[in-house]
Amino acid sequence: MDINSSVSELKGVGEKTKKQLETIGVYTIRDILLHFPYNYIVFPEPVDVSEYEEDTTMAIRGELSTRPYNKGGRFQMVTATITDGQKKLPVVWFHMPYIRNTLSVGETYIFYGKVRNKNNRIVLEQPKVFHEDDYKQKMVTLQPVYHLGDGITNNAFTKLISQSVQFATQMNDFLSPDIKERRNLVDLNRAICDSHFPRTMDQLLDARKRLAFDEFFLFLLRLEATKTESIKTIYQMHGKDRVLDISKQLDFSLTPSQDQALGDILKDMSKDVPMQRLLQGDVGSGKTILAFLAMLYCSQNGYQSAFMAPTEVLAMQHYEKLRAFCEKHAPFTNVYLLTGSVSAANKKAIKRELSLDPTAIVVGTHALIVDDVDLPNLALVITDEQHRFGVRQRETLNHKGDLPHTLIMSATPIPRTLAIILYGDLDVSVMKESPKNRLPIKNCVVNKNYRKKAYEFIEKQIKEGHQAYIICPLVEESEAVDAVDVISYTKALKEYYKEHPCDVNIKITCLHGKMKPAEKNRIMSDFAEGKIHILISTTVIEVGVDVPNATVMMVENAERFGLAQLHQLRGRVGRGAWQSYCIFLDGKNRKEKNKRLEILNSSNDGFYIAEKDLELRGPGDIFGIKQSGDLDFKVADIYHDASLLKDASYEVKQMIEKDPNLNLPEHEILKQSINL
Repeated sequence: MDINSSVSELKGVGEKTKKQLETIGVYTIRDILLHFPYNYIVFPEPVDVSEYEEDTTMAIRGELSTRPYNKGGRFQMVTATITDGQKKLPVVWFHMPYIRNTLSVGETYIFYGKVRNKNNRIVLEQPKVFHEDDYKQKMVTLQPVYHLGDGITNNAFTKLISQSVQFATQMNDFLSPDIKERRNLVDLNRAICDSHFPRTMDQLLDARKRLAFDEFFLFLLRLEATKTESIKTIYQMHGKDRVLDISKQLDFSLTPSQDQALGDILKDMSKDVPMQRLLQGDVGSGKTILAFLAMLYCSQNGYQSAFMAPTEVLAMQHYEKLRAFCEKHAPFTNVYLLTGSVSAANKKAIKRELSLDPTAIVVGTHALIVDDVDLPNLALVITDEQHRFGVRQRETLNHKGDLPHTLIMSATPIPRTLAIILYGDLDVSVMKESPKNRLPIKNCVVNKNYRKKAYEFIEKQIKEGHQAYIICPLVEESEAVDAVDVISYTKALKEYYKEHPCDVNIKITCLHGKMKPAEKNRIMSDFAEGKIHILISTTVIEVGVDVPNATVMMVENAERFGLAQLHQLRGRVGRGAWQSYCIFLDGKNRKEKNKRLEILNSSNDGFYIAEKDLELRGPGDIFGIKQSGDLDFKVADIYHDASLLKDASYEVKQMIEKDPNLNLPEHEILKQSINL
């Protein structure tokens, strides 16, 4: 058995567990080692029952005063009561019937779990139970917590890690001793082991530093490897004044930063070298119309262009808008849609048309990069939210043409200095203003007690002809996570409006990532057409469609989301001429204000939000800071680890200067690591 062996060779992994592990991308022992924890439990000092705090995870010392008994129900509950002689506290476990046989009435234990208010009844939920001496041992360790699929417990996965760490020495350490010494980085095998089982916080920080550096280093090295020299392009374009004239015929006026960015794009496309530009604009700043104008410039010069979106829903909306745009401004230009859900017969016909139509405009998802999509005259490639595509995928699409112009659009608020590093030699255009016809979104941060008022406010907006989003963190109810879910919430909200009828027959539908693409597309289309009043969804709508009539965004358990993700979600409203609102509901019901949510409450500027979020993070606050939209790094964070990113960039440049093609013997392992 070695690092490339199947997980089925580990003790305790049968066919069922093997399939469950595959759902989280774990197939081999190497995959297990590289599936890092997203958090760690630091066991606190235990307190007496009388000292419990609501909505808090804590260790409570108590005597078991009643014998645990089964209560039945959906979650197979076991309940008991603990006391410190002054106060009693109910305890509940789910799916753990065996717990009854492990505890004795009259014995004192340490119960580690979360104190929750369930229907005005305080309970300690799903606690781990320890004897005093065992708990003291736990207090001096950091316990890893993993993102896992259904059917895999944290304890079970930790046992698999324990069996696998012996193979960490087989991981090829691709960094040279010089780089490790210069940047004060630990060996790779030590970083892997210490990330799973750190004995101290210092060990954990050292491990994380090495893993984050590696992610940046390999990403930047792949970027360097896919760069092309500035050779002349065959796609030279003329007549940009025609596009500028069309930009003045739109139903709205471009903002000054849109005008500037459009000028930069058209100027680049008129040069004799391929354009490589990053169009960075905050949510709602109007990037898409500039993409349309660039594609129109391309077709007017007799060339093809491709627009790759991150989701089918977004690709479909871009297609509909682009088709309407071309019907008005370029009636002889054909627009095509190519996504995974297009039928086989239609795909075949579209691919044939694309191979024959020299000025075709095509919008699609990953389906655009398959080998048999022939775009012989492709002069412009646009990727939306480009970090959601791998470097190799973007390179594949670029190679369908002969070094086409490249425009990358991103709403991630990355500081300019970091953007220049992350996007290589791309020129950067930044748009901060919102279109002139849009009013700033009004925000509020409230607790659960405000929910009924929020429903009344949403009802009022619906009566005025508008629509609303409600975002939940979970798809289905979970006894392990104290958060609202889409399915239960949809049922409960329908019941609420039955009990509180109004003049409008409010139509409510849910949307989540477990649905089939065709169903998601249908629901989003119905919402866009106004057939649905309230859409209850997970973050699947984060990079979603443009529904100008949606004026309310309500986010349940807002404290569970990253600030960048909340800002992206908020960008789903405020896209029409009406006043829009965002309600962040803090599920903690705490007395003091949530500082992170207050940042969103006070500003709609994504760059400011990213900056303030970074200020709030202390040196040890390294868990749960992964922000949606911050490129596809598992460990590294571009804000928190900005200095590491700069260090990695320096080392990559030094290495490429010395060995441009990584042909030196000492770079062989590194070359394999980036699949060159």
